[in-house]
Amino acid sequence: MIVAALYNIVDQIFIGWSEAGAFGNAATNIVYPFTVIALAFALLVGDGVAAFFNLSLGAKDKDKANKAIGNGLILLIIVSLLLTIIGLIFDKQILSIFGGNPNEIECYQYAKDYLRIICYGLPFYIIGQGLNASIRSDGSPKYAMIATVVGAISNIILDPIFIFVFKMSVKGAAIATVIGQALTFILSIWYFKKSKNFKITKESIKLDKEVCKKAISLGLASLITQLAIVVIIAVANNLVGKYGYTTLASSGIAYGVVTPLAVIGICMKVFGIVISIVIGVSLGGMPIIGYNMGAGNLDRVKETIKYILITNFIIGLIAFILFEFFPTFIINIFGTGNSLEYLEYAKYCLRIFLGGIILTCIIKSLSILLQSMGSSLKSTLLALARDVLFFVPAIITIASLSKSVVTMLWSAIIADTLAFILGVFLLKSELKTKQ
Repeated sequence: MIVAALYNIVDQIFIGWSEAGAFGNAATNIVYPFTVIALAFALLVGDGVAAFFNLSLGAKDKDKANKAIGNGLILLIIVSLLLTIIGLIFDKQILSIFGGNPNEIECYQYAKDYLRIICYGLPFYIIGQGLNASIRSDGSPKYAMIATVVGAISNIILDPIFIFVFKMSVKGAAIATVIGQALTFILSIWYFKKSKNFKITKESIKLDKEVCKKAISLGLASLITQLAIVVIIAVANNLVGKYGYTTLASSGIAYGVVTPLAVIGICMKVFGIVISIVIGVSLGGMPIIGYNMGAGNLDRVKETIKYILITNFIIGLIAFILFEFFPTFIINIFGTGNSLEYLEYAKYCLRIFLGGIILTCIIKSLSILLQSMGSSLKSTLLALARDVLFFVPAIITIASLSKSVVTMLWSAIIADTLAFILGVFLLKSELKTKQ
């Protein structure tokens, strides 16, 4: 999961040090939500299929387990092709939704170039990421990790070559990303030759309405968790466009649009790294929880939940310390020589916007734990609560009243607090029903 998140953050780092600078980082932030949408649908199918696969294995139903993987592969192919077509045909509309402004000529052109190249790689990205969950659930987490690591390392190596050697700037970053995704895709498909507990046959790839329905219902929380990030970025980007020039920095100069767009993009990528670790830990427990739920071993389920929550609390605590005490160090990773306004807003973002990171880690973890236990409704509710039900109304209200792109950042902490309370309640109620 860390490596998967590196695809975007590595691009951001190298672009920040290139001639594109803040304009390039702002551009990738505009495109980033669309890549998250692609990941959301990959996880909708991938995580849902993996959860259903483990539940079927626990119940000793081999036929359903095979159908889960086979149907999942076909669904991933369909979804990837549809999103590719949508991205290429409606590129202008997509950029507009996520804060792209044609009047910001340099930034907008970078965003357009980046989006079109990324779209060509969507089938590799979606299928590769979606199959990763099935490989893990089949008892091969090392292979799943290697498949992702190979793609990410390729991206890290090729980024500076395309950006600095070939002077391709943002386009180069996108090309390097697509090549890395293609390598992960190839390795994921290759796994079918060595799978342990499933087999792809003509029968397993025939779409089964009931199998698809169950898998998608179990993966709904993963979809919403990712789409919620899209909503956050879309709303924040558009509010920045509205109030960026009315919010003054301590220097008396307005923050503008490009600076907050670039900074929020960086913060969301850093946030994504932390959440990826949390999700990785939580997904690592999915096969254990799913299998033991299917086998009726509740004590083993509770034990796994305890270890996952303790681990993710520690991860959140480390992240909180870094964000609060070392914001300048983090922001300088993405390029130096930025304006005082840029650095000032970056500190606000890291310290305020990500100030509730400990609670966020627990919330994201609880959502996946509920999903692993087969409670798709509660998992979906919690996934919606933090980012959509609480955050969006809060940030719109605060921004509208204060007309400030700084004050609006406090909405994240409000949403974290409310969603944490809800998450604890949902987990307790779910464990009680399983007694």
